Amino acid sequence: MDDASQASGTGSASGGEGRVLSVVVGDDEAGERVDRLLSAALGLPRARVRRWIDEGRVRRNGSPCRPADRPRACDVLVAYPPEPVPSRLEPEPIPLRILYEDRELLVVDKPAGMVVHPAPGHARGTLVHALLHHCGSDLPGIGGTLRPGIVHRLDRGTSGVMVVARTERAQWHLAEQFRSHAIERVYRALVRGVPRAAAGRVERPVGRHPRDRKRMSVETRRGRPAATAWRVLERFPRAGLAWLEVRPETGRTHQIRVHLASAGLPLAGDPVYGRARGDRHGLRRPALHAARLGFTHPVAGRELAFEAPLPEDLAGLLERLRRAEPAGGTGGAGR
Repeated sequence: MDDASQASGTGSASGGEGRVLSVVVGDDEAGERVDRLLSAALGLPRARVRRWIDEGRVRRNGSPCRPADRPRACDVLVAYPPEPVPSRLEPEPIPLRILYEDRELLVVDKPAGMVVHPAPGHARGTLVHALLHHCGSDLPGIGGTLRPGIVHRLDRGTSGVMVVARTERAQWHLAEQFRSHAIERVYRALVRGVPRAAAGRVERPVGRHPRDRKRMSVETRRGRPAATAWRVLERFPRAGLAWLEVRPETGRTHQIRVHLASAGLPLAGDPVYGRARGDRHGLRRPALHAARLGFTHPVAGRELAFEAPLPEDLAGLLERLRRAEPAGGTGGAGR
């Protein structure tokens, strides 16, 4: 049943011509448009279903149909989806820290330094290469050949929780949750600066830097709306640092790094937005960790949440900072 909705009246089969998805129209669905009915039954975007219909891949009682056709009860709709495009990438046996896994998705704890998907300068050794090895034939074609299964990203230097889709319906449902900002995302960040306020919020558009196209910036005329909330967990006055909980309300590229830097609180160890040519605390990457990710399971409908423990570099640095502060010197809202 991996290729069809778990709802009653649907089914799937495999044959020489590939996957076959079938739906028996129920009384409550009679009179509904074919494209809407199939989209809901199969858990796929309506635009994709319409494309299948236009390509002649959907039959109603054995005959071609149109997106606006309105079937009767007990009609049988059969879809013949195109085969996924084989991935050109070679699987690599890279160890994964798996927090959760089922037939629809998996949740991983990405280490700092790992690139999520192939890009110029990173043709191998990415999370995608590791996923292809772990998932085998389940993954290729889901979401594209270069980014199979990927519905969101973490920067190379960011560690923490990521969810990956294993089926087309999971990919679509998860992507919709990210687009509608229904995902719970909680980060931990070590920043340069000791804010007096206990909490704050940055709401400024984020777009390409007007002069450096490799960077993002709030100083742009074509930025997209973005908002980031933060609160202080601990202060380290002697070191001039603070440990924050950060909740991005939108999902723009480099949003947290750009917003915090614009507020005078750049990430420790960030060579791009923190202008840190060398970090005196031994950090080799921006001090940002995706600590918690919450979402609705795309098929079961239950609420899920996963947490990734702090990696050794950040956990060790925090302990050293705490020991270096005078007694009672780390104020905040708690750890």
